[in-house]
Amino acid sequence: MDVERRNNVTVTGNPHGRTVVLAHGFGCDQNMWRLTVPALEADHRVVMFDYVGSGRSDPSAFSPERYSSLEGYARDVAEVCEVLDLRDAVFVGHSVSAMIGVLALGMVPERIGALVMVSPSPRYIDDEGYRGGFSAEDIDELLASLEANYLGWSAAMAPVIMGNAERPELGEELTHSFCATDPEMAHVFARTTFLSDSRDDLKGVGVPTLILDCLQDVIAPREVGAFVHRAIPGSTLVTLDATGHCPHLSAPEATNDAITRFLAELR
Repeated sequence: MDVERRNNVTVTGNPHGRTVVLAHGFGCDQNMWRLTVPALEADHRVVMFDYVGSGRSDPSAFSPERYSSLEGYARDVAEVCEVLDLRDAVFVGHSVSAMIGVLALGMVPERIGALVMVSPSPRYIDDEGYRGGFSAEDIDELLASLEANYLGWSAAMAPVIMGNAERPELGEELTHSFCATDPEMAHVFARTTFLSDSRDDLKGVGVPTLILDCLQDVIAPREVGAFVHRAIPGSTLVTLDATGHCPHLSAPEATNDAITRFLAELR
């Protein structure tokens, strides 16, 4: 198996610096990190990739069975880390990738030495004593709409997820990214994402962890960031002066400043 081709792995930046792995969220690809890479590549080796079914990954590698759980995506991350022989890398995960990073850390702990979680959510559905932001009925309706008309769902939902209605070009970019994803593969990733529950996995995180949330986020409200912070011993929570679910696009300076400060403290 050619892991680098499967996941369209890209390596840039300083080959002598600590490695930072940038992992995109649902419906996105590695291009979503283009405003973050310039802030990192002078001092760090930067690794990016596309999950199977996203971006320029190899669609022939897609398996509904493998990717019906977050563990399948985490195995991809672990294999990317292994094929590049990474050691003590910093894994930066957006949205669902934050939890994928937690699972990958458990699989290859010697290869991941720190986590940065951008707009994370360990569970999207409300539960007793936990607010994820959605009822079970909300998620059922979301998935039904997505599976009935993925392109229509993307056009309607992407601007809502992005927020920042006064900057419609951001919502348009996310819409384009969603629409570029194969619908059948997107159905699997969406169901895996929105039905996941990684709350118990957070207790096993024993590496330095930065959690970034936003002032307003319809996908991961601030209560979620606070929950993740409480669940991971010694973690740091920073609330960005930003709105929407993709601060690395809508507020790149604030996002990059928080990440680079965290990286500097790791040295």
